[in-house]
Amino acid sequence: MALAPDHSNSDSMQNRIRVMLVDDHQIMLEGLAALLQASGDIEVVGQACDGATALNLFDDVHPDVSIVDLRMRPMNGVELTEEMRRRVPDARVILLTTYDTDEEIFQGFRAGIATYLLKDIDSNRLLDAIRGVHVGKRMIQPEIAVKLAEHVASDALTPRQEEVLHLLAEGKSNLEIAESIFISEGTVKAHVRAILRKLGARDRTQAIMVAMKRGLVHSL
Repeated sequence: MALAPDHSNSDSMQNRIRVMLVDDHQIMLEGLAALLQASGDIEVVGQACDGATALNLFDDVHPDVSIVDLRMRPMNGVELTEEMRRRVPDARVILLTTYDTDEEIFQGFRAGIATYLLKDIDSNRLLDAIRGVHVGKRMIQPEIAVKLAEHVASDALTPRQEEVLHLLAEGKSNLEIAESIFISEGTVKAHVRAILRKLGARDRTQAIMVAMKRGLVHSL
């Protein structure tokens, strides 16, 4: 679903910040649109419920700022941000989400977002963030900055270790993992030891819990 408002020719509309909203929950879109439209200096120029629709809308309406939900399917907010910034390198994107896992925060900023906000943010702070991003500021809330710093300071998992971690989360044994990705069982055990060390976990169960908290794996 995409929705672009009927534009008037009023001079009062010309200086407004033009915002596109992307969220797979219709009620969230409607509430956010109502809040922004009431601000006086922000115009909602489009709404979309999925990434593909959002990209078409992005090309059509050329928003000043895009506010994007993080966890959507089939294209999530990070992937959508990457594609929008591939098309328009200085595209200004705010990730608005209920999740604050350090891996997802890191991925968002790596994709080029201007800020990462939680959906429980109060309306005044949200409006201030939109205005700041519009003039080129990259805004990071203190609690988000802490998580980002913790992620950078920690040992990152290698792609192979992430693959093994996801298979662990599916409940597979070392032998089943080895057969799935065509490596020896001994190599799997080495990867598991490295995963436990990097995540600061004492066993597989705790490793999976830590990984879910950090956003490295999601609940099945």
